[in-house]
Amino acid sequence: MRALITGITGFVGSYLAEFLLESGRPEGDGASIQVFGTVRWRSRTENIDHLRDRVQLVECDLKDLSSVRNTLSEVQPDYIFHLAAQSFVVTSWHAPADTLANNILSQLNLFEAARQLRIEPRIQIAGSSEEYGLTYPHELPIKETNPLRPLSPYAVSKVTQDLMGFQYFRSYGLPIIRTRAFNHSGPRRGDVFVESNFAKQVAEIEKGLRPPVIKVGNLEAKRDYTDVRDIVRGYWLALEKGDPGSVYNLCSGKALAISEVLDVYLQESGIKVTVEQDSSRMRPSDVPVLVGDSTLFREKTGWTPKIPFRDTLKEILNYWRARVPTKV
Repeated sequence: MRALITGITGFVGSYLAEFLLESGRPEGDGASIQVFGTVRWRSRTENIDHLRDRVQLVECDLKDLSSVRNTLSEVQPDYIFHLAAQSFVVTSWHAPADTLANNILSQLNLFEAARQLRIEPRIQIAGSSEEYGLTYPHELPIKETNPLRPLSPYAVSKVTQDLMGFQYFRSYGLPIIRTRAFNHSGPRRGDVFVESNFAKQVAEIEKGLRPPVIKVGNLEAKRDYTDVRDIVRGYWLALEKGDPGSVYNLCSGKALAISEVLDVYLQESGIKVTVEQDSSRMRPSDVPVLVGDSTLFREKTGWTPKIPFRDTLKEILNYWRARVPTKV
């Protein structure tokens, strides 16, 4: 069994690599998994440094079709987990063209390379709950059949990836399974993401590196959070048991306000802070509530989240406590 992870050096990619290496096939049939991952010459690898002797990295520019074709020809993967993307919503507002070009062209090349080589690996497309965008109260919780009303350039790119996956399945028979994961986090999450950023700010305040002021954006937004380790297990099950051409929500089914995420950190720390809204952290348009319904995926695969998200938040805080330097 050969599994190729695009974006293996990223946050989610590193956890997926760990899962594949440590868990093997969940059914326990004894089959081992060789894990390959695409990297660029400038890729930062700290997320997978502890795995370097267990994974095989292949230099590949996903925006170059010949590079992608050479990679697939060399690896001959049975499974492809396509995670590589510009994944930060805020960045997509500042660099919309780059976000669209990167996310759309990279996937197009992946599909075209597989088609030209006449190989049919099962391919998982990592979509996002951001695709749903504007949702109305009567549509909650969100099912896969809900209209897609994207509210950011990032969300538009993910809708395009999603529908391209369906088109290549219908047009060419590529066994593509689309997933729409709602918010997920854990240790190693980049500090540009809100739940990780709050934890880093708290850790810095605890060590006297910054005044007791927490900078925030929109605290009223509500999101459906799941631990990243539950999500990557879901990605595996999507390829093991999902139906090609289908799309599945991966989510907890519970809405958590961003203010509640901050409250968990403050309760764990015990510090007294002032909360200040930072205009640079506000989006031109934001999705008020994203809470999903994963019934379809649960019934198909038996998947369910196992890690309480409050425990995830504690781990993220301790992750930053270990990395923020002590004031000299």
